[in-house]
Amino acid sequence: MLRVENVVKIFNRGTVNEKTALEGVTLTLSEGDFVTVIGGNGAGKSTLLNVVAGVYPSDSGHIYIDGRDVTKLVEYQRAKYMGRVFQDPMMGTAADMEIEENLALAMRRGQRRTLRWGVTASEKKIYRDMLATLELGLENRMGVKVGLLSGGQRQALTLLMAILKTPKLLLLDEHAAALDPKTARKVLELTDRFIQERTLTTMMVTHNMRDAIQHGNRLIMMSAGQIVVDVSGEQKMRLTVEDLMVEFERASGGDAIASDRMLLGN
Repeated sequence: MLRVENVVKIFNRGTVNEKTALEGVTLTLSEGDFVTVIGGNGAGKSTLLNVVAGVYPSDSGHIYIDGRDVTKLVEYQRAKYMGRVFQDPMMGTAADMEIEENLALAMRRGQRRTLRWGVTASEKKIYRDMLATLELGLENRMGVKVGLLSGGQRQALTLLMAILKTPKLLLLDEHAAALDPKTARKVLELTDRFIQERTLTTMMVTHNMRDAIQHGNRLIMMSAGQIVVDVSGEQKMRLTVEDLMVEFERASGGDAIASDRMLLGN
């Protein structure tokens, strides 16, 4: 479903601030894979997601989604293949539009824009039923402006919008990191449920080792722009936070572990 082949991304090339963010990354996700991506600050996690999404062009290498080479496609051209949820709950939705209008925009993702606008009665029924699955009471508030929702409600809505059309690929960029622990658990529970129900191929970046272990069927760890650990199946199920700390220290060196210990082990 997703193939990343020998992708390199360098920022500020030719300057004193040159930084190799991805150094020949190769990764394949089969249909239905739910991969958690973990690593320290600057490891390349979010850069990998942004390169896959088309936010940043790669300097070399190729990216394939569902067998199609999308390397040269820009972000809006790739949008029809994927759903995305950001760390900031304020992103991914239009605050001045109503809940049902936001859902209508998500339903029309990848389609040609026309002068016709309006949410049909049949669409409203679909949106109401989908909102009810969130168990947040939003199905009774479809006419409310999204900007009036709490951060957790907004992030749950963004997640729903991202999977509404069953994308080829779902990208989650620390989407629970800005939420309080109780709300984060709710959003992650919804994430697991939607992914299982729709067999979504997913990449989830996280700083939280426990979340990386508890969610998904595969885990990769990045360091210095490279994938240094890739585990799945029974091996992943047996992982502990302590195991990951050892792997992280081995991959990044003793100097990095001291500054990243609390961040990665929370």
